[in-house]
Amino acid sequence: MSTNTLSKETELRLADFFNNSIDVKFMAKTIRQMNYMVALSLMHECETLEIDKKNLENGFFWLNELAEILNPYLDVE
Repeated sequence: MSTNTLSKETELRLADFFNNSIDVKFMAKTIRQMNYMVALSLMHECETLEIDKKNLENGFFWLNELAEILNPYLDVE
């Protein structure tokens, strides 16, 4: 895993986005729904997604990570 640092402007824009622009629970739910649709498409071997499966797999993983950060769901006991 890389440890890239963000510029101050990027940090401020991200903070503003996550603090003022969106409902994080709704965004996490939306991310999970989109990942579900992508996973279904891959399982059904949708021809449009055959182009770059590796990037789709990575995107699926990182979007799930983001969803967990926004609204921990899998860690709930």
